[in-house]
Amino acid sequence: MRERVNAAFTIPDDPEGSTYRFIIVAAKRARQLQNGARSFLPTTSKKPTITAMEEVRRGLVNYDDPLREMAVEQTTEAELG
Repeated sequence: MRERVNAAFTIPDDPEGSTYRFIIVAAKRARQLQNGARSFLPTTSKKPTITAMEEVRRGLVNYDDPLREMAVEQTTEAELG
């Protein structure tokens, strides 16, 4: 069975194409917008969730993934040692 990937709900630089990661990053960005942060995009939408999703979809929101960074470090250490 072929796996469906919904490109509308993925982060451009995310190698796994995780929809879950997209939702978490967009939710955190929406909270920032609700608390008064300025949008990266000119928008007519008054809903911070819509604005946040579009910002994440376009790759305008930077985020850290500590679990991915840990995995890369462990892989590098295993290859070197």
